[in-house]
Amino acid sequence: MNRIFIVFAFLFSTTLAFGQTNKTMPKENTKPFVLGVIDEIQSKELGENRILNIYLPEGYKQDEAAKYPVIYLLDGSADEDFIHIVGLVQFNSFEWINQVPKSIIVGIATVDRRRDFTFPTRIERDKKKFPTTGHSDQFIAFIEKELQPFIEKKYRTNNSKTIIGQSLGGLLETEILLKKPTLFNKYIIISPSLWWDNGSLLGQDSKILQGDFTQQTEIYIGVGKEGLTPTELPRVMEVDANLLAEKIKATKSKNVKVYFDYLPQEDHATIMHQAVANAFRLLYPKIAKE
Repeated sequence: MNRIFIVFAFLFSTTLAFGQTNKTMPKENTKPFVLGVIDEIQSKELGENRILNIYLPEGYKQDEAAKYPVIYLLDGSADEDFIHIVGLVQFNSFEWINQVPKSIIVGIATVDRRRDFTFPTRIERDKKKFPTTGHSDQFIAFIEKELQPFIEKKYRTNNSKTIIGQSLGGLLETEILLKKPTLFNKYIIISPSLWWDNGSLLGQDSKILQGDFTQQTEIYIGVGKEGLTPTELPRVMEVDANLLAEKIKATKSKNVKVYFDYLPQEDHATIMHQAVANAFRLLYPKIAKE
């Protein structure tokens, strides 16, 4: 009798449990949190497809007449700098802050940054250590001939173009600034690896240094307390960054502004976020509230 009662009790409790499960099972109310869109471009210059992470500002789809500045972000993969730079731009473009205009952000996902961000070096040790290096000319051609036209055709953009990069990305930016300065209006150069090829880029001549350079161009150069570079001949990151700033400040053009920002509380690993926040305050004049 006891065995029968136990079996009955077990069956009853099991049925009750399943019945309760069926009745109380919550509906699926979750949905994706969308930060942007993933786009793709086929590059003949690079001979490969490149992934682009695109952030479109609030109201982009509603106001079809509005055009927006574009911020191009090197190291723009989702697991690199895309998400936190989007956060800074969104925060600074809130109407109660009005520091940065609502902007489109184009994060260029990384494939091989040593290949894409460096020009050929004469240092044999670096050639052996980093065998894919030295093809920044192809990456710059990709930006100029393919990426910018692609973005300007597909998205509603105005004439304001900013580029952000750190470390080797800062090296690439410096190369663009000196060799093709009109590609961007604003340069946010952070902890540039100017030690590459024993600092040869610091000796590069440029149109931006000439009095007849007419494009309004603003440059932010930020560096932390970063110390010696990974070179046989000792160099100091802070010194190289300051040399770059002084070189550009010597321009004869009245259309070029340079801001040098030393952040001793930051190092090479931590500087990116704070430097970009500082750059926004300097490069974007405070937007008057209506």
